[in-house]
Amino acid sequence: MKKVYLSALAILGSAGSLLAQNTIESLATSQPKDLTPPAISRRACGAMDVLGAQMAADPALAQRMEAIEAHTRRVIAAQGLNRSVAATGIITIPVVVHVLYNTAAQNISDAQVQSQIDVLNEDFNKLNADAANTPGVFTAATVGVRFALATRTPTGAATNGIIHKQTKVTSWSTNDAVKSSKRGGDNPWDASQYLNLWACNLGQGLLGYAQFPGGSASTDGVVILYSAFGSRAKYSAGTYTTTYDLGRTATHEVGHWLNLRHIWGDDNGACTGSDLVDDTPNQGAENYGCAAFPHVSCSNQGDMSMNYMDYTDDKCMYMFSPGQSARINAVLAAGGPRASLATSTGAARSMAALKSVSLYPNPAAEALNLSLPAGADAARYAVRVYDMSGHEMTGTRYNGRGQVEVGALPKGLYYLTIGNGSETIRQRFEKE
Repeated sequence: MKKVYLSALAILGSAGSLLAQNTIESLATSQPKDLTPPAISRRACGAMDVLGAQMAADPALAQRMEAIEAHTRRVIAAQGLNRSVAATGIITIPVVVHVLYNTAAQNISDAQVQSQIDVLNEDFNKLNADAANTPGVFTAATVGVRFALATRTPTGAATNGIIHKQTKVTSWSTNDAVKSSKRGGDNPWDASQYLNLWACNLGQGLLGYAQFPGGSASTDGVVILYSAFGSRAKYSAGTYTTTYDLGRTATHEVGHWLNLRHIWGDDNGACTGSDLVDDTPNQGAENYGCAAFPHVSCSNQGDMSMNYMDYTDDKCMYMFSPGQSARINAVLAAGGPRASLATSTGAARSMAALKSVSLYPNPAAEALNLSLPAGADAARYAVRVYDMSGHEMTGTRYNGRGQVEVGALPKGLYYLTIGNGSETIRQRFEKE
């Protein structure tokens, strides 16, 4: 978007203006509705309204956000737009999903939850097939962040990372009551160690909302309409809202949680706002539906309407830019507001589970498969290949689905390391 820096105080003015137009509603306690998923006419996100309300309630938030922006600029200046995933490894973020339901239809299954985690891992690592549709004038980025359902609670007990809780509340708003057990919701787990996601019957015509870095730990996380949580393409038996059934609402909202703004800068078409990213075009307003490229605004060469931070339909958003990737990695870097998540052990598995991993075929000619523990999320493992002298081999690629491409390696012996965020094992293989 625009190559200008907006201070958090300027953002406050924008958010406050939006807040005035979209007053935060109180918690709804109406009669139970039918079991049909809510119909949503077009995408709507409550993140900026929530930011405006939080800034009005906490004047110090603006200063904290300015400090986060200063940190972000320093990290990007030092690292450039592309963090080296090969050098620093994939960052795995533990996730806990709070499923709040009033009716049986709202109690989405664990399989539907897992389909959402799968979508996040594809989208944040450019493993989604539709990334190939990115127009040639733009570059789609691999962020290098993976998401794994928690395996340990904050007290160290075993968990599958999914909480199902019935509530008397029939509909939720953006007032964060869903994040409070006292108000019928469910308290977040330690926000410094987990990404908290709430799937619930969100009202106000919203698909979701997120809290930006810098806000209170007691309300940190992302809220998603239950029927926009997960992917019909990955789990067809789930409960979904048409058009928003591919899991991209969570990708959009987690983008906010990792410090990304709406791509048009939330300036109501003035062409003067900014998403604080240098490599996204200046854009007049949000795009809905499936905008044909190029859709020109603000004298650009075409809006980046396929970006996850626009408002297009799920099937028509499929990329982050390198600049957005850099912003995300900055908040996860040392000194950033989300840095503690990069070293969290909330999704770690025991070494015994890692030791059960085997490689096949061995010897391998083109691809090496990992035989992972039952129920393991292949996308959350960091995999690297070294020669017998300890030099990392750059001609290999782990696809995030349990397979390593080794066809470019010369014949010989190598070893492969597999890490889960807190533990790493090594196994030898032969390239034939």
